Amino acid sequence: MAHRYLVVIPAYNEQETIEQVVRLSQKYADVCVVNDASTDDTPRILANIAGVHCIHHQKNTHIAGAIVDGMRYAFEAGYDFCITMDAGMSHDPNVLEAFKGKTDADLVIGYREKRVKVPLYRRALSFGARLVFNHALRRKSGYAKRPLLKDVTSGYRMYSRRAFTLLLNSQLKSRSFDFHLEALALVYRSGMSIVEVPITYVFANSSLRWKVVGEAMQTWWRIYLGDHSLAPATPQDGTTV
Repeated sequence: MAHRYLVVIPAYNEQETIEQVVRLSQKYADVCVVNDASTDDTPRILANIAGVHCIHHQKNTHIAGAIVDGMRYAFEAGYDFCITMDAGMSHDPNVLEAFKGKTDADLVIGYREKRVKVPLYRRALSFGARLVFNHALRRKSGYAKRPLLKDVTSGYRMYSRRAFTLLLNSQLKSRSFDFHLEALALVYRSGMSIVEVPITYVFANSSLRWKVVGEAMQTWWRIYLGDHSLAPATPQDGTTV
C-alpha cells in the first residue's frame, strides 16, 4: 500500500504566495492549509483552489497552534506522513519528492544548505542555535553518540505518523517559533530516527521578533535542564491521541 502524505501549511496574511505554494505542493501530496485568522485575501484565494483542505482559525494561534491542528487532521484522516512547510515560498515545494524518499525516518529535517538573501543576523542566530541546541539535545538524553544535526530551527520537515502522534499526545508548552525546537526535542529524546536532506532556503520576510527569540531561549533552557515533558516515558505507537 502506498504511503499517504499531507503537507500542512500555516498561513497568516499570505495572499501574495499562498496559491503558488499550494498548487506546487499539490503535485506531490495532499495539502492542508491552516488559515490562522488572516485579515487579507488569503481565505478567498484558498476557496478557489480545488482539492485543498482548509482549517480556518477565528483567532491567531501562531505556528504551534496551526501546525498541531494540521497534524490532528492528518491523524484523523489516516495520513502516514505530515510535512510542515512555510506559506511564503521560502521552502521549495519541489523538494517534497526528496522528503518522500525518506520513509524509514520518523523525522526528516530540510537543512538549509544554501541560503538566499538571508540577513547576516539571521545566519548568526541559526548558527548559534545549532551549537547550543545540539548540546542541549544530547545532554541527559542517552543519545550522545548521535551525529550533530546541521539545522535545528528549520521548519521544513516531515514527521512520520508515529512522530506526529507523539506530539499530539504531548503537553506542548511552545506557542510560536519555539515549537520546532520542542518538537525536535520530543522526537529526539524518544529515540526515533532523524535524518536531514539539503534544501535551498529563500528569505522573503520575517516575523521574527526579540520576544520570539526569548521564547526560544526559554525552550532551550527546558531542554538543557532535561524537562521531563521533553523526555517521553513510554513509547508512542501511533494509535492514540
